[in-house]
Amino acid sequence: MKKSLLALAALGAFAGVAHAQSSVTLYGIVDVGINMNTNSGGKHLYNMSSGVLQGSRFGLRGTEDLGGGLKALFVLENGFDTTNGKLGQGGLMFGRQAYVGLSSHFGTVTLGRQYDSVVDYVGPFESGDQWGGYIAAHPGDIDNFNNAYRTNNTVKYTSANYGGLTFGGTYSFGGQAGNFSGNQIWSLGAGYNNGPLQLGVGYLNARTPAATGGLFNNGGTTTAAAAAVTTPVYAGFASANTYQVIGAGGAYTFGAATIGLTYSNIQFGNLGKTYASPFTGQKATFNNGEINFKYQLTPALLVGAAYDYTRGTQIEGNSRAQYHQGALGVDYFLSKRTDVYLVGVYQHALGDTVNTAGQVVTATAAINGLTGSTTNNQFTARIGIRHKF
Repeated sequence: MKKSLLALAALGAFAGVAHAQSSVTLYGIVDVGINMNTNSGGKHLYNMSSGVLQGSRFGLRGTEDLGGGLKALFVLENGFDTTNGKLGQGGLMFGRQAYVGLSSHFGTVTLGRQYDSVVDYVGPFESGDQWGGYIAAHPGDIDNFNNAYRTNNTVKYTSANYGGLTFGGTYSFGGQAGNFSGNQIWSLGAGYNNGPLQLGVGYLNARTPAATGGLFNNGGTTTAAAAAVTTPVYAGFASANTYQVIGAGGAYTFGAATIGLTYSNIQFGNLGKTYASPFTGQKATFNNGEINFKYQLTPALLVGAAYDYTRGTQIEGNSRAQYHQGALGVDYFLSKRTDVYLVGVYQHALGDTVNTAGQVVTATAAINGLTGSTTNNQFTARIGIRHKF
């Protein structure tokens, strides 16, 4: 009798597993367009590029119902260049995201290559994450609001939604033998969404960010630490032992209009830790503020405008680097999946900064994702088409 009961229990458990509901979805974005740059390393440039408004990608996401409110989930997301078919993110197969985890009414825990809490909770308020693309991101994406850098070896927790409030955090194992804190990354964040009002805060801390495998240098096969950051906005400070971002953002919608604000404080602490710097032990600090506006003129037509200001640190009595940036965008939806867009960005630089050789130099304009200007001005415009599937 006991054996029969045990057999029935085993069969019941097996049947529960066999009938678990599961789904796998293939999705993606193809974004390509033509660009004009007034000063790309000293020359006018006209070219075609991929993934400006949103990174071109394809991915697989899946869930399995395990019963009792518990679900298994995974995401594998690849980035690619539409113009030539090459892999993005330095040639990684699933360089955008790659994780697996469990979800319940207590929240979600995932493990793999993922986004940090600043990206999740504050990034969506920046114009570059909405209608402007990466060229409208803050100079050099200095605060990672536009997700220039992803985190490897990451454990991530995302809470359930409590009346519009969500929160979460990440921890990334450094993986350096004999150096527990080397390449270690952690972040915390929270968001609130209640009708027309949205708010978000985030904190990101990355150790030895420019070291091989660090936050700035984990997207491909690059091994030269000093080459991990190419933007002149902060390449001279990438030798820091600690990269820290404190960010906040908000938006309010009234009718067809939305106004948004972001603020970030960025610190590069203990310079010279990753590689040699004449400013060893010093700290560089930047502050950034953005105000943006978008208006849904018709269900198919969106217009946007933004102004961003970045103020850098003072280096040995020299004037602080400053970056003024304005952006305008128009997005027209041909259907729910296909739209055409036009974005223009202008940047003006002032003051002094530090180059990769540790020399104090005059700051030059450097719109995010582009080859920097040889002067203190730079303008770029892009017309593109995006299709989602």
